[in-house]
Amino acid sequence: MSPTVLRLGAYRFFFYSREESKPHVHVEEENNTAKFWIEPVELAESHGFSTRQLNKIEQLVEDNVQLIIKEWRGFHA
Repeated sequence: MSPTVLRLGAYRFFFYSREESKPHVHVEEENNTAKFWIEPVELAESHGFSTRQLNKIEQLVEDNVQLIIKEWRGFHA
């Protein structure tokens, strides 16, 4: 199960169930994927995104961090 937390433009932000306990969010766009730690916001890994895209996505995570944390805690409670 991987519930979508947020959709912004072509980006889908989501979690995987039964994954590690450190808060993070996955992002995908077509075949590109990335994982960001939430507290603090930091890129964990990326496959296919350019540096420019990653900077944009990181800013989107920062801008929506309160919602992402709320959803993370609700999903993993």
